[in-house]
Amino acid sequence: MPDRIDVTWIMLIGLALATILLPPLVPRPLFGNTLLLAFAALKGHRIALDFMDLRAVPALWRGLVVSWILIVLLLAWLASAIVALI
Repeated sequence: MPDRIDVTWIMLIGLALATILLPPLVPRPLFGNTLLLAFAALKGHRIALDFMDLRAVPALWRGLVVSWILIVLLLAWLASAIVALI
């Protein structure tokens, strides 16, 4: 049975491949950007919890790091939405 780090590693490789293959397949740029940023959120969350070992810290620290990841991705999505609408 693979441990959590192995599962995270395989998931990160799969998401990286999906990130490479996705843009030519999605006709609408805003939807494609949303999917790419969702993949980035998943990758950031797994890296923070498993490779930075934040599963073992108090919930406040986990919440702060995950919130920071989500805020950065939200700002990136807003920037891409503004560019798509202009």
